[in-house]
Amino acid sequence: MKKRIASGCVLGVLIVTALVFGGWFLFFFCLVCSAVGMFEFYRAVDMRRTAPAVAGFITLFIYYLSLLAGGMLLQTAILCCGFLAQMMVYVVTFPKYRTEQISYAYFGLVWAGVMISFIYQTRCLPNGEYTAWLIFAGSWVNDTCAYFSGRAFGRHKMAAQLSPHKTIEGAVGGILGSGLASLIFGFIMHSLGMLDIPGQGMIFFMTGVIGAVFGIFGDLSASAIKRNHDIKDYGRIIPGHGGILDRFDSVIFTAPAVYYTFQLLVMLKS
Repeated sequence: MKKRIASGCVLGVLIVTALVFGGWFLFFFCLVCSAVGMFEFYRAVDMRRTAPAVAGFITLFIYYLSLLAGGMLLQTAILCCGFLAQMMVYVVTFPKYRTEQISYAYFGLVWAGVMISFIYQTRCLPNGEYTAWLIFAGSWVNDTCAYFSGRAFGRHKMAAQLSPHKTIEGAVGGILGSGLASLIFGFIMHSLGMLDIPGQGMIFFMTGVIGAVFGIFGDLSASAIKRNHDIKDYGRIIPGHGGILDRFDSVIFTAPAVYYTFQLLVMLKS
């Protein structure tokens, strides 16, 4: 338990520092997390030392470079080229790799690689120095509130085969807790004169709620993959917590959810 708490504190300090300073610090932090997450996934599906995995890592690094240039068109083009690269590997080396292995390679790129990059992308948005915190409200605040509300009121199992301790009541508590935490954060920022956008309270609340909903499915998705491949943890890089994918499982879904939800709600309120 001491090891878990200590490593959790170190990780927390790193994340807070990265979010506060943003820029290159956050860029490299997300890049490392993405690369390690991809490695953990490829190891889980027994594809560490394969040509499709190498193509996946190359695509990831090029994709991150595209984030510095900006432009969704460029990023989409790189992901399409990454898929074409996987298919070229498939054809050139045929019949060494099976169709599902190529699918795993591209899935790992998007799931563990690209999705984590939305932490950095959210931080780069206008007012992103505030918005980025909602990712962790929708993930880790959600997890904490779900745990306590599940213990207090949990009666109905949500996904017993994937996570026997998760309940519908816990999920509702986590979602509401995330929304409330986001609302309070938005109110504090407004009170301090640091952020003032139309409909700010509702935007922060709804972003926290939607981020939490996606976070729950992110957590369960990571559990489902582990069940399919008979592994307990994705790695051991974070003592007491497991790997990057074990700690960032819900963040992987929450980050893009917050990125798009916040922008859409601001646009609708404008």
